[in-house]
Amino acid sequence: MIKEQILDLKRKKNAVILAHYYTLPEVQDIADFVGDSLALSKQAAATNADIILFAGVHFMAETAKILSPQKKVLIPDMDAGCSLADSCPAEQLEMFLKNYPDHKVLSYINCSAKVKTLSDIIVTSGNALKIVNALPKDEKIVFTPDRNLGAYINKETGREMVLWNGACHVHDQLTADEVFKLKKNYPNAKVLAHPECKATVLALADFVGSTTAMLHFAKNDPSPEFIIATETGILYEMQKQNPTKRFYMVNNPETCACNDCEYMKLNTLEKIYRALQTESPEIILEGDLIQKALAPIRRMLEY
Repeated sequence: MIKEQILDLKRKKNAVILAHYYTLPEVQDIADFVGDSLALSKQAAATNADIILFAGVHFMAETAKILSPQKKVLIPDMDAGCSLADSCPAEQLEMFLKNYPDHKVLSYINCSAKVKTLSDIIVTSGNALKIVNALPKDEKIVFTPDRNLGAYINKETGREMVLWNGACHVHDQLTADEVFKLKKNYPNAKVLAHPECKATVLALADFVGSTTAMLHFAKNDPSPEFIIATETGILYEMQKQNPTKRFYMVNNPETCACNDCEYMKLNTLEKIYRALQTESPEIILEGDLIQKALAPIRRMLEY
């Protein structure tokens, strides 16, 4: 019943619904677009919708607003934050960067709008390697906010980027021991890992890539089974795309439970319905902030 009510409200209000791969299956099912954060914001910007409802986390909805300043952007729950974005407060980063005045600042898109304004180029987990490789070899770089993604890029490129000490709590808590346990039970399974994981986990991976890249790999690789090191929400789309293949999630070693992002799971059908009905909570950003945050995103798109 609530699904029909949401779809009816969406039509009446000319809204587009976006859902990240890490949200609940029923949320993904009612979305117009399901994907990674930047791709979703770009898809929404290309529509004629008056309202964007972003079922994801706060920084993602901010990015949607930055790319579509003329549209009203809603988020089902304003408490849907991000541990990675929160690990890099803009005020602290601004002080930190004073120690590196001759460095170019590359920021992973999983950061706040204010952090984006302090950045020269925004990158995603899908294009970070390409962009870093495109920069001059002697370019001095500060990479923020994810130390694991930054360390992975350093290893792959031979760079020595200065890394901000931030991390995603969901990926950072995955361990090599948990991967080994699954490899013992499923020795022929290929390991797919998100680059926000620790280096010890990435070292065991057959493939390292963004959420979208992992989905593509699982679909195109002939292996019948995979071990997945990322947030559990990806499993829904993976199983839909590959009904005959088997997937084993790397668990949180502290709880022996699924590796869920509690912030992503705050997005529910009830909250989506209420947000569309009341047109709140709304993401509000100052025009000047939007323009400053858009500049490093545009530089990324140029690459």
